[in-house]
Amino acid sequence: MSIVYRETRDFSRDELERLFLSVEWSSGHFPDKLAAAMKNFATVFSAWDGEKLAGMVCAMDDGIMNAYVHYLLVDPEYQGRTIGTTLMEMVREKYRDYLRIAVIAYDRELAFYEHCGFVKSGDSSPMFITSLWT
Repeated sequence: MSIVYRETRDFSRDELERLFLSVEWSSGHFPDKLAAAMKNFATVFSAWDGEKLAGMVCAMDDGIMNAYVHYLLVDPEYQGRTIGTTLMEMVREKYRDYLRIAVIAYDRELAFYEHCGFVKSGDSSPMFITSLWT
């Protein structure tokens, strides 16, 4: 396996659908929306095994102070091979001069993000309004 990392926003709907559904994310059921969304992120780094999309990270930023990691996903077939860590290192390098890089993590993901240098806030909680697309 030779993983190649790219900075691109051009993905086929099938590539996105396969990757997002491989980690059981419901957004994978909306590949056309995902393909459009990729064009709007400030940062998209992806990991490729040949022509197969193995993982990606997407971030938004305000251009100077704050960046927000929105998606980080790695196909289960490739998990445990430092792809997620490498993608996060790429984000940290790009935003090294920013004051803050934020992520909202599920409890089961905390150890990974802590490994990447994130610190859990003790005085805040994530809040959401989630719309269900039909």
